[in-house]
Amino acid sequence: MDTINEFFSQLSNFLWGWPMIILLLGTHVFLTFRLRIPQRKLLTGIRLSVQKDPGAQGDVSQFGALTTALAATIGTGNIVGVATAVALGGPGAVLWCWLTGIFGMSTKYAEGLLAVKYRVRAADGRTYGGPMYALERGLGMRHLALLFAVFTALASFGIGCTVQANSIALLTNETFGIPTWVVGVFVCVLTACVVLGGVRAIARVCTFLVPFMALFYVVGCIVILCMNSQFVWPAVRLIVQSAFNPSAAGGGFVGATVMMAARYGIARGLFSNESGMGSAPIVAAAAQTRNPVRQALVSSTGTFWDTVVICAMTGLVLVSSILAYPDITYADGAALTRVAFSKIPYVGAPLLTFGILTFAFSTILGWSYYGESAVNYIEGHRINRFYRILYIVALFFGSIINLDIIWNIADCMNALMAIPNLVALLLLSGVVAKETQKYLWADRLDDTMADE
Repeated sequence: MDTINEFFSQLSNFLWGWPMIILLLGTHVFLTFRLRIPQRKLLTGIRLSVQKDPGAQGDVSQFGALTTALAATIGTGNIVGVATAVALGGPGAVLWCWLTGIFGMSTKYAEGLLAVKYRVRAADGRTYGGPMYALERGLGMRHLALLFAVFTALASFGIGCTVQANSIALLTNETFGIPTWVVGVFVCVLTACVVLGGVRAIARVCTFLVPFMALFYVVGCIVILCMNSQFVWPAVRLIVQSAFNPSAAGGGFVGATVMMAARYGIARGLFSNESGMGSAPIVAAAAQTRNPVRQALVSSTGTFWDTVVICAMTGLVLVSSILAYPDITYADGAALTRVAFSKIPYVGAPLLTFGILTFAFSTILGWSYYGESAVNYIEGHRINRFYRILYIVALFFGSIINLDIIWNIADCMNALMAIPNLVALLLLSGVVAKETQKYLWADRLDDTMADE
C-alpha cells in the first residue's frame, strides 16, 4: 500500500507540476484575449444569474446551476488551501492566486458556452452536457470523451466524496469529540435526503446553502480585517511586493522565491476555482437559458466569487494576521488559519469550524451530480440510482479510514480530467468566439437558439 501511495503521490506531483500550470494558465490567457476580455461583462453575468429565464430549456434555473457549481468548487481549499500557499510560497502567492482567478473567468465562460451549445435531452427527460458531449458532438472524439467521463466518475468518489466526508468527520471529532462513525452515518443520511432527489433537489439545497455559507464566512473575514485594520493596507503592499520580490516579506519567508510564490499561488488558484478542469460545465448544461452565451456569462461569475472574492479575502486575512500577531507560526497552513480565526473572541473557532463543515458538505452535493452525469454518459440513466447509493456508502467509509492514498489518487484524476477538457476548449475556441460574436458582441443576449 505504501508503494502504491508513493506512486500516486509522485504522479500527482508530476501532473500538477509546471507543465499543467502553464497549460491551464496559458489557456486562461489565450481565451481572455481571443474572446475580447469577457471579464468586462461581469456585472451582466451577475445580473443574469439572479434572473429567471421563463420558457427556456433546461432542468434548473441559472442561479441553481451556478450555486450547484459553486457548491462543488467552494471547499476547504478556499480556507486551508490558501493558507498552505502562503506558508509555502510567501504572501506573494495571494496575488498570483487572485490573478489566476481573473484570467480563469474566461475559461469558465468558454466551458459554460460549450456545455449549453452541445447539450442533449436524454430519454429520461433530463438535460445532459459537459466536456464529454463537446468532445463527441463538437469534435467527434468519442474515445477522449469516454476518458473524461471515467476520470470524472473516479474523481467524484475521491475529492468530491470520501475526502470531504473524512474532513467533516475528523474536524467534528477533534472539536466536539463525536466518534467518526457516528458522523459518517449522519453525513450519509443527510446526503441521501438530497442526492436521491436528483439535480433539482441538489440545486434547491445549494441555492439556499451556498449564499448563506459564503456570506457567513465573508462576514467573519471582514470582522478579522476590521480587527487588523491598521495592518490591512500594509498587507496589500506586502502581497504585491513579495509576489515579485519575496525577500520583502522578511522573517521566515526569506527562503521563498518568485517561482515559489507563483507556483503555489497559481496552483492553488487553479485547483480552487476548477476553471479548465471541466467539472462546472456539467451542471451548467442543465441551466434554463435561452442561448449559450447567457449561461456562459453566469458560469464565469463562479470563478469570480470563488477566487477573486473568497480566496482573496482569506489571503488578506492571513497576511494581515501575520503582521498583526508576529507570534503566529506560518509553517503549517492549517495552523495558521486556526490561529488567525481564533483572534475573534468566542466565535472565531466555531466560525472556522462551521465554514469548513458547510464548505465540505456542499462539495459532496455538487460532485455527486458531476459523477452521476459522467456515469450516465458511460452507461445511461439506468444505473443512476445505483451510483447514488454507492456514492452514499462511500461517504461512510471515507469518514472512518485513512485517506492519504485517496487524496493522491483524487489529485491525479482531477488533473487527468483537465487534459481532455482543455483539448475541447482549445480546438473549439473558434466556435466559442463565433457564438460570442453572435449573441454578445452583436448585443443579442435576449435571442434564443430556437430563433436561429
